[in-house]
Amino acid sequence: MSNDSNINTQAFYLNPQRKVAVLNYNEKYIADIFELLDSEELLQIVQAFLDRRRHKTETNNAFEDQSATKYVATIKAIMLNQSAVFQQFDRTEVLQSIEALYSFYRSFLRIAVLNQHDSSVMANGFMNIDNQFNDLVIHLYRTIEEKLQGFANKTYRQVSAGSSACILTQSHDWPIPAGYEALKPIRFIDTLMLRPPMMMKTPSNKREGTFTAVEQNPIQKFTGSQDEWFCFPAKIGESLAYIYFHRDYFASGISLANLFEVADAKSVIGHKPDLILLFGLQHTEGDVCHYYHDTDNDLWVGEVPYNDKTTYFGYMKKMCLTLHNLHMIYQGKLPIHGSMVQINFANGQSKNVVFFGDSGAGKSESIEALQEIADDQIIDIETIFDDMGSFTLTDHDIYAQGTEIGAFVRLDDLSSAVAFNNMDRGIYLNPDQKNARVIIPADSYARVIAHHPIDMWVYANNYSDKIGVHRFATEDEAKQTFIAGKRKALGTTDEVGMSTTFFANPFGPVQEEARTRPIIDQVFQRLFDHHIYVGEIYTHLGYDKSKTSLNQSAQELLDLLTNS
Repeated sequence: MSNDSNINTQAFYLNPQRKVAVLNYNEKYIADIFELLDSEELLQIVQAFLDRRRHKTETNNAFEDQSATKYVATIKAIMLNQSAVFQQFDRTEVLQSIEALYSFYRSFLRIAVLNQHDSSVMANGFMNIDNQFNDLVIHLYRTIEEKLQGFANKTYRQVSAGSSACILTQSHDWPIPAGYEALKPIRFIDTLMLRPPMMMKTPSNKREGTFTAVEQNPIQKFTGSQDEWFCFPAKIGESLAYIYFHRDYFASGISLANLFEVADAKSVIGHKPDLILLFGLQHTEGDVCHYYHDTDNDLWVGEVPYNDKTTYFGYMKKMCLTLHNLHMIYQGKLPIHGSMVQINFANGQSKNVVFFGDSGAGKSESIEALQEIADDQIIDIETIFDDMGSFTLTDHDIYAQGTEIGAFVRLDDLSSAVAFNNMDRGIYLNPDQKNARVIIPADSYARVIAHHPIDMWVYANNYSDKIGVHRFATEDEAKQTFIAGKRKALGTTDEVGMSTTFFANPFGPVQEEARTRPIIDQVFQRLFDHHIYVGEIYTHLGYDKSKTSLNQSAQELLDLLTNS
């Protein structure tokens, strides 16, 4: 985790390999331009910038041949209008270098941290504190720029100059079980302020493998410090999760805010979680992801190793969901790998439809196709859950609940007709690469965990050459397809070609197949007893990238929904 090129002081941390920076406002808050110019932190950033420039390119810029100390001294001289500077350096070269320095700093994910210390004033004012620092940085940059170019700008862009996001942290008392005492110093994230749209790059852009059980509790390996680790308290469905992550994983830790509800202080104080995730452990068995069921304390504990591979957000999301789904199975609920939408039709009807299938099967694409071909037949499509939910049986009924308040969506598959209207609030991951993703908020937590009736449940079949929609005639026929979990892998994971996954869900049911099968039987029996439509939609994505066939299938589904 440590690296000689890292900057690591009490007030500032920067990791060039992970493109992450952390600003600790509690240790130092810079309030004016010359305090910033005199700071040790700016000097270290300039040094890191010069080292990178000299390593990457053979620069002919004489301004960058000097030491970091002299570089900063020159900036101060420019600010003080000392024209003698330009007897030594060319204005154009200095301006080019300052522009590059500014871009270098802004290329990092910059997280500002402020500890609340139970102060209501701090809680109400932390955004203003961060805004003031951002204004300070952009004011310094613009002042230098305009002094060097000799005229004022005519276009100003209000970018996130100082920080990308600011978090308010707090220490909470919760009933820590014996053996988990190492977690006590780690502060909880209380409130977040993001500056979207956020563009982030990570070394990895694909998830591999599944998560397996271990016999040793991962908590025994945890030695994290308060400076290096943070806890994101999340409500995942109705599970309470404490997600501990190393600061080098802030790209994933911040992204959680668009996916899961942040648990408030009342939900944390005095409450033991259902799930604990340790993300970024230095040593794990086989250097892969695992989980442990602590039956004595009724806890599911996950571990994810510190390496470049696990920087992909899919590891953070799917490990959280695996722990949650295991918790659901042990409560007698059935985890569903799929998307649920409420479709509101112009004729006044409303239908809740669940699309089921593994990654790349065409769940999101089917919803988008419906939106595209519906014209004025559909008023809106509300996403209840985008990737994972659960079915619950009552004495006489069945209902669905979601887990996430947001969606983790492939940019490749989105069009202007996408069923989300708030892309400007998105967190974008590796947007220039294959399997580029965006995390966007979709619905309120109260709406997601409400008890939703089920009108239709369809399997997203991307491997058949058929077109349209097929209703299963019998319970056994339906279970055979759903349990087999067949799909043609499309490159969103490490799989290629045809694959099968038990119940199309490698995040819980695969790990607890014996315990899941009786719940599956009970769910299908209830669905067929209540004559709820159970079928499959042929998405054709394994064959036809033009989506023409998918649109035909979506049209048949639309006709079925409007005529039923």
